[in-house]
Amino acid sequence: MTGTADAPPDYLDRLNPQQRAAVENIDGPLLVLAGAGTGKTRVLTTRLAHILSTRRAFPSQILAVTFTNKAAREMKERVAAMIGPASEGVWLGTFHSLSARILRRHAELVGLRPDFTILDTDDQIRLIRQLLVAERIDDKKWPPRAVLSTIERWKDRGLTPDKVPSDAAGEMAAGRAVALYAQYQERLRVLNACDFGDLMLHCLALFSGRPEVLAEYHRRFRYILVDEYQDTNVAQYLWLRLLAQGNRNLCCVGDDDQSVYGWRGAEVGNILRFEKDFADATVVRLEQNYRSSGHILACAAALIAHNRTRLGKTLWTAADPGRPVQLRGVWDGEEEARWIGEEIEALQRGGQALGQIALLVRAGFQTREFEERFIALGLPYRVVGGARFYERAEIRDAIAYARLLVQSSDDLAFERVVNVPRRGIGDKALQGLHRLARAEGIALADAAARLIETDEIKGPARAGLRRFLDDLGRWRAELARLPHAEVMGMVLDESGYTGMWRDDRSPEAPGRLENLKEFVSALEAFDTLQGFLEHVSLVMENAEAAPGDMVSLMTLHSAKGLEFDVVFLPGWEEGLFPHPRALDEKGAEALEEERRLAHVGLTRARRRAFVSFAANRRIHNLWQSAIPSRFVGELPEDHVERIAQPGLWAGGSRRARGESYDQSNEWVAAPAPLPRRPPPLPAPELSVPRRVAPSGIAVGDRVFHEKFGYGSVRSLEAGKLEVEFPTGRKKVMDSFVRKA
Repeated sequence: MTGTADAPPDYLDRLNPQQRAAVENIDGPLLVLAGAGTGKTRVLTTRLAHILSTRRAFPSQILAVTFTNKAAREMKERVAAMIGPASEGVWLGTFHSLSARILRRHAELVGLRPDFTILDTDDQIRLIRQLLVAERIDDKKWPPRAVLSTIERWKDRGLTPDKVPSDAAGEMAAGRAVALYAQYQERLRVLNACDFGDLMLHCLALFSGRPEVLAEYHRRFRYILVDEYQDTNVAQYLWLRLLAQGNRNLCCVGDDDQSVYGWRGAEVGNILRFEKDFADATVVRLEQNYRSSGHILACAAALIAHNRTRLGKTLWTAADPGRPVQLRGVWDGEEEARWIGEEIEALQRGGQALGQIALLVRAGFQTREFEERFIALGLPYRVVGGARFYERAEIRDAIAYARLLVQSSDDLAFERVVNVPRRGIGDKALQGLHRLARAEGIALADAAARLIETDEIKGPARAGLRRFLDDLGRWRAELARLPHAEVMGMVLDESGYTGMWRDDRSPEAPGRLENLKEFVSALEAFDTLQGFLEHVSLVMENAEAAPGDMVSLMTLHSAKGLEFDVVFLPGWEEGLFPHPRALDEKGAEALEEERRLAHVGLTRARRRAFVSFAANRRIHNLWQSAIPSRFVGELPEDHVERIAQPGLWAGGSRRARGESYDQSNEWVAAPAPLPRRPPPLPAPELSVPRRVAPSGIAVGDRVFHEKFGYGSVRSLEAGKLEVEFPTGRKKVMDSFVRKA
């Protein structure tokens, strides 16, 4: 409905003053800083409907850009619900879909035909592998996926091969990554193909090299609307700037406090410099939150205020303040999982739907402990944005190795890992194994043992099979005398499997290594390897039978854009969150992105938010004493209920000795703590030998800590030491150090 000359359209009446200002400020550049839960999608769709209903432009004169096809469909449906079929014809889609549409109209100008093919990831990797082989570059040391990731990063920055700095490749692909990039682009041209990065790159070449083409789109698009502007990469930023030079009616909606995808090319600087790019820009801040309670918003606002590189806004709500954010300190990760499971059961008994409960972790490997606990309790759950722990490819590979140790005739496991990592055993050799196995009625492993003594299989395949069978025999012998967790660490190391992922330069590789270390850690809870495999089988069976209403389990990155009644945020400890790998790579810049992740996590919650940390945690299969994340200390005390066992650090500026903070501003006794128990002895990090801490440490002793190095003991109390390390004074458990 469009309204009359005297009355505004009724859809404007449903907006608050700031939202309405963003909708009605039609002409000129506009930046809408939309905080979490402030109605960003409503503003964007209403603005699009308003432009059409007031006849400022025909649908074909509007370009609306989103980041996902789902968001594009949602916007189209909402606009149609407001103004009907008048919205048909808008150029609405993702950056890549819109670029493909433009490119097909002008393909010849960039050396392609209009019927060009868009390659998927598998085709890209196959093409890169061909180039590596042709250049005689070791594709084991430089996996095709890693080389492709490097090329994709250059494309995200809008760099063609001739514009990549000579020193940008470093050691990648033996220093020849730029040359491979050029060959890759030439091969794509010959194939009349492009990848997703090329869709943007070719459009940039069109707009910057063909003024007449750019002028055509300046005439076509009177208004440009962009969603999630904080997630744009450099190529997308340049694409938008070129298109906006015409009418300058560019509206970008985003939130600098939710820019959390720097690891995949997003540049938060794009949104931060908007006012410099467009000196006459109007900035509208959406700060009234319609999602979360007052206490949750206050914690999120106080936390993100510690970031320096932000445009600044403060979320607020007219809703009830609700319950304070609960901050809980526990003894170890096992207790954390048990507490969260019990808390979810209590919420369920109180009528809370499981589908409105989420558990958000920083790293994927953290899900394993919670999955195990939920299965033990019979709590149905789903992993959002990824596979369940035991369904992940690297874990399935590790399980296949374990199955072969226990049962040599397991043909499915044999076939899965006989050439993973690659041992030169190709399809032809496998066909020979299957042929003999079927003819003789024997297992593939037995068939392999026979064939390697003949001339049926020769060369690398024969050597690879012999080495694989010898290794299996040796590992089975070790399993008879060594702990099974230690043997599995040995298997993953000596088979080259962990090395394969260590050499992989793709963004997923570090997470896969963390998952493998968590896998070895999980073995410690079982008496035998067979017992563990039976447990995994039951886990998978229970997963298949899970009912519809389920707890959502995901990483903080996957949670962006979602919301739940209740959110649990475990693992807020230094060395885990902020993530140390991110800090090592990008320092202060990464710390601010990690803090934005914490902000995103808190603002997913509507009614209740629980933050927890553990004093001891097994990370990468090593027990570590932990201190709360710096983010814990940044939560405002007036909006937090602190619960910690006696002696556990509760964060902030004081130590909570059996106390918690309640709404009356008084410190009250916390629930009676569970009896303390010492953490298990450290398990080996894959093939790293066990280390047992000695006793008899006294004040003044010089000690060594696995993480912090050498230091001097300053005080000792109830099994906890205060040690002066070169990096500062730390509190650690005495079982985690040894005399130097």
